[in-house]
Amino acid sequence: MNRFLLTSLLFLAACTPVTAPTGTPAVIRVYATSATQPWLAAAYKCAEEQSVVLSNVLDPQQADISLRMGEPMGEPDQLSSQAYQIGQDDLLVMTRADSPLQDLTAAKVQAFFSNPDPRSVQVWVFAPGEDIQQVFARDVLHELPITSLARVAVSPQQMSDALSQDKTAVGILPRHSKTGTLRAVFSLPSVPILALTPAEPQGVIKSMLACLQK
Repeated sequence: MNRFLLTSLLFLAACTPVTAPTGTPAVIRVYATSATQPWLAAAYKCAEEQSVVLSNVLDPQQADISLRMGEPMGEPDQLSSQAYQIGQDDLLVMTRADSPLQDLTAAKVQAFFSNPDPRSVQVWVFAPGEDIQQVFARDVLHELPITSLARVAVSPQQMSDALSQDKTAVGILPRHSKTGTLRAVFSLPSVPILALTPAEPQGVIKSMLACLQK
């Protein structure tokens, strides 16, 4: 896996509360992809420890900190960002518990998602811009084209629901988003969870990142 962004990782100094001007709490704007929603709880906890206000924004362009799974895929604005690893997650290929599919090799996963037999398997993916899909396309499929018959989920919850309803369905989910009786048949382990900042972090941003890296 290309680790060019991870060369900018640094372990920040231990969290030290940074006091904003009296009566004016600092506000940190955070964007989280659907894959990194589980890390928002830690972010809110850190914000409480730092005595700052965390604002969850829907546009990464407006964020002081953006959380994502894996390294960006070439967007100019993200390539120029600072990247700090705050955790990791496994990316899983999943099916319903009673699916006839057994553990798959990487080659078999590539075949399923690129050229499946529609009579025996229904492929589910995410939109190309989603970080989950980018990691899967780059590090599992190695940029092989995805079948035009694939259905597209808009969130991990929709993906989980779709896989749970059809034993012929196969799709991808981060381990932290695994629910119910779904069963993993392939795993890409230890995908980094990154916090991106548009510039070198200072003040409360630096303190927040240090807390998230604990």
